[in-house]
Amino acid sequence: MVTRRQEKVGRLIKETVSDCIANHLSDPRIEGLISVTKVDVAADLRNAEVYISVLGKDEASQNKTFNAIIHASKRIQAFLAQSVQSKFCPVLHFKNDENFKKTLETINLIDQIARDFNPPQEDLDDTDAIDENDEIIEQ
Repeated sequence: MVTRRQEKVGRLIKETVSDCIANHLSDPRIEGLISVTKVDVAADLRNAEVYISVLGKDEASQNKTFNAIIHASKRIQAFLAQSVQSKFCPVLHFKNDENFKKTLETINLIDQIARDFNPPQEDLDDTDAIDENDEIIEQ
């Protein structure tokens, strides 16, 4: 059961980490679209798992970007400590979120199947029509 306090701290962490990655890190290895997808905060509010999705040119650049974020985790942690008004700041543990990539792959597969199932009908003249049985009616 997630408490309201955990949700509130999770939202703060998500916003702060996103802002820090987008605006306060100047590592040239960080490229592509980076999104903080989810934050799970422990019940004692001392640890938080931050799930990050990286979309880039290829798998190698995505891994390089994620490793650069891991390398900058101390700086991100310090940036978060300035934003949290609490007795202590949660320790961040970064995880690579693959769910977003899997969702995109699934959507692409569905689009491909739809294209294969319904090929484009470019062979029709302007005067041709299609009836309800998908048969061409020449006019």
